[in-house]
Amino acid sequence: MTTPARNPVNRRKLPNSKWTAVRPENREKHFLVLDWVRDEDGTPTDRLVIEAVLTRRVREIHWRDLENSDRWRVGWC
Repeated sequence: MTTPARNPVNRRKLPNSKWTAVRPENREKHFLVLDWVRDEDGTPTDRLVIEAVLTRRVREIHWRDLENSDRWRVGWC
């Protein structure tokens, strides 16, 4: 069994980065990473806040999810 190809992800450059969902849901294809989710001390966690460009819907994902090239593409394609 082969492992899926991985997107290059630099944690420091994730805020304000642009991503495209490979299989859009609810017409949400393009996303912008807004920032890290922070704990009560203000320390970044392993989760990101992303916003769908079309609907402005905001959700949280684990940053490593963006490495999966079967689900995400870097940039707006």
